[in-house]
Amino acid sequence: MSEPESSDGQQPESITEPVAEPEPVAEPEPVAEPEPVAEPKMETDGNSHLFAVRTTGGQEKIVMRLLEARIKMGKINIQSVVLLSDLKGYVVVEAQNVSAMFDAIQGIRHVRGQLRGELTYNEIDKYLIKKSTVSELAVENTVEIIGGPFKGMKATITRVDQEKEEATVILLDATYQLPVTVDANYLKLVPA
Repeated sequence: MSEPESSDGQQPESITEPVAEPEPVAEPEPVAEPEPVAEPKMETDGNSHLFAVRTTGGQEKIVMRLLEARIKMGKINIQSVVLLSDLKGYVVVEAQNVSAMFDAIQGIRHVRGQLRGELTYNEIDKYLIKKSTVSELAVENTVEIIGGPFKGMKATITRVDQEKEEATVILLDATYQLPVTVDANYLKLVPA
């Protein structure tokens, strides 16, 4: 294709404008890192105390879960919550002081109050550390079987194996002497 000619038969001159040098691009400013959100400061001077919180019977797990949720949200200043299966109607709370414990249980449903004073570690130690029942068993003791196929039956111990934590017993409820080897954790001493 040919370029258009002007009326006098000459081709038009191309008009060129001088190209300006590009301006230097300024270096971008470094982006400031967002500051981390500060977590609530908890007092941790190592002087925690144990308190027993009284709950509605059977609602211990609910109270414990509500306290755990408040701990995770950072709303309360307590270190731990312990639910002891043998201590019905109570939840043990570890806190720096009484006021921190009262702030923690304030407004929680099923909380009925708090025992006066503090608990000592020795008072709850027996609930926390499971002692082997084999050490309590002896030959000729009368026991009740609390687990397994013979649950609810009474028996007399004939032999105790400390290493395997087992005991051989003779069932008292059977019509003939039937020796059975049972895990020691399934045995409970019957008071004489």
